[in-house]
Amino acid sequence: MAFNGYNYRGWQRQPIALNVQQIVEDTLAKVLKVPVSVMGCGRTDSQVHASQFFFHSDIEKAWDYDLLFRLNKTLPDDIAVFEIIPVDDNRHARFDATQRTYDYFIHTYKDPFLSTASALYLERDLNLEKMKAAVALLPKYHDYRALCKTPAVYRTTICKVTSARLFSDASGDRIRFQITADRFLGRMIRIIMGKLLMIGRGELSVEEFESYLITKKTPDTFEMAYPQGLYLSKVTYPYLDLPPRTEFSTILQNNMDAWQVL
Repeated sequence: MAFNGYNYRGWQRQPIALNVQQIVEDTLAKVLKVPVSVMGCGRTDSQVHASQFFFHSDIEKAWDYDLLFRLNKTLPDDIAVFEIIPVDDNRHARFDATQRTYDYFIHTYKDPFLSTASALYLERDLNLEKMKAAVALLPKYHDYRALCKTPAVYRTTICKVTSARLFSDASGDRIRFQITADRFLGRMIRIIMGKLLMIGRGELSVEEFESYLITKKTPDTFEMAYPQGLYLSKVTYPYLDLPPRTEFSTILQNNMDAWQVL
């Protein structure tokens, strides 16, 4: 499935806030006419999107109609189900995932069609080369304690980052940060993106950024990037590895040939 998270307080069901899980469970219950609970492949922050997301649910009674069609007919326009995949009873959407990829999109000019799908930063002179140098450091380190707002709540702050890349269009007006790891800590990517923007502005050096990864010392302040630029874009399982549905985020992916790896 995929969802535009701008109108939601994240994936996870909460008692007093609109969230994606609640909408999915209520829609399934309405279509199947039985109470349904679902388990998502992870949590997302308020206003964060997902262009590829998985959830599992145990449905006891088989259906004899096009469930996919009925779900998409009933779900709101900002949530879409792409496919229903039968799996063994012991499969788990969250705990079986071995790798997740996130993309963060920035536009540096005001665009009413991107305002809820990408993060606006009116920054005309970001130093992309220094930002690229900082991004290249990420796979070299595994303990991200310093780039997590609440490290004490985790049993471990080890995250095995296998890939981190920075892209830009030819003009430098559109920027895309992509990172892949086996797991992520709370708000970790938005914190990293905030530091990258500081580097681009000249407010933080690449060496200072690396010192956080070396010493694991939490910075005095966190400047988290805006949530609406962040997408969970790919989730991989040992038994399931589907390519991302890039057409879902067409407005961001237009002229992808113009994106250059920095």
